[in-house]
Amino acid sequence: MDKTIGDLVGPCGFALMMGISRTIYGKYGHMVNLNNFMKLSAVLCIIAYLFIGLSPWPWLSLIGCMLCGFSVGIFWPGTFSKAAVVINGGAAAMFALLALGGDIGNSLGPTIVGMVSGIVGNDLQAGLLCALIFPIILLMGLTILQKQRRQQ
Repeated sequence: MDKTIGDLVGPCGFALMMGISRTIYGKYGHMVNLNNFMKLSAVLCIIAYLFIGLSPWPWLSLIGCMLCGFSVGIFWPGTFSKAAVVINGGAAAMFALLALGGDIGNSLGPTIVGMVSGIVGNDLQAGLLCALIFPIILLMGLTILQKQRRQQ
C-alpha cells in the first residue's frame, strides 16, 4: 500500500468512524447504559490496538484505525456525562478540569507511543501496542466506578 494512501485513509477513516459512533450514540443513547457502552467501547479499542500493533498487513492496520475511531467516539462525551452526574454542581470548573485532563492525555499518549517506538528501533507498531494501557485503565476505572455506585 502506498504510504500517502495509508496516511490519508487512516486518520480520515478514524475521524469518519468516530463521527458515526457519536451520531449513533446521540440518536440512540437514551436506550443504552452509558457505563456498559463505554466498557464495550474500551474492549473494542483494545481489539483495535491489537489489530494495529500486530497486523502484518497494512489494510488490517487501517481497519484497526477505523475500529479505534468508532470505539473512542463515546469516551469524551461519555466522560463529561458521567462527571456531570458524579460531581454535583461542578459547572464551569469541572468542565475546565476535564478539558485540562483531556489536553494532557492527548499530548501524553502520543508522546509515550513515540518514545517507546524510538526505544525499540522506530517500530511504530510496538509503540502502539504499549498504548493498550490507556483503554485498559479506562476499563478498570469504569469497573471501579460501577462497583462504588452499587455499594452506595
